[in-house]
Amino acid sequence: MNGKVLIFSAPSGAGKTTIVQHLLGIKDFNLSFSVSACSRPKRKNEINGKDYYFLSVDEFKAKIDNNEFLEWEQVYEGSFYGSLKSEVERLNAEGKNVVFDVDVKGGLNIKTHYGENALSVFVMPPSIEELEKRLLSRSTDNPEAIRIRVEKAKSEITFADRFDYVIVNDNLDNALAKAEKIVENFLK
Repeated sequence: MNGKVLIFSAPSGAGKTTIVQHLLGIKDFNLSFSVSACSRPKRKNEINGKDYYFLSVDEFKAKIDNNEFLEWEQVYEGSFYGSLKSEVERLNAEGKNVVFDVDVKGGLNIKTHYGENALSVFVMPPSIEELEKRLLSRSTDNPEAIRIRVEKAKSEITFADRFDYVIVNDNLDNALAKAEKIVENFLK
């Protein structure tokens, strides 16, 4: 395997996507984002292979049966999301280090698959109350959806000690600096 694998997991609203986007902009890291597969219909401005690999439910299930996923989840009936092994192989063949922005269970599955060749980082919100404030300020979810996300976050936080590193995102600049240092050391 040419490249290495970086896994960032966190509860929704903790800041993992912001951190991953920042790291992708650092040329010395030679990172490429792992595009996930999903079984939902493509939205108007989405591009197959850039936003997601859009598969039918039957195609997705066939890939599950063929053990083609590093991790996958059925979010709700008929709606599957997952990370394809072939995506990592493709990016590694291009000499890239692969970065994942995935849920906690998916992140742990990917770490198990790649072992020492993978770095797993858990992005921790400063508190559940702050996480709830961030989710409310996004104005993208109704109160019930936010309640569900907060309850899920409480569960996800219990897995933090299973990751190689935990970054508490109580100050974005500090969190970005910590992430850079951790990744730089791992890629050396």
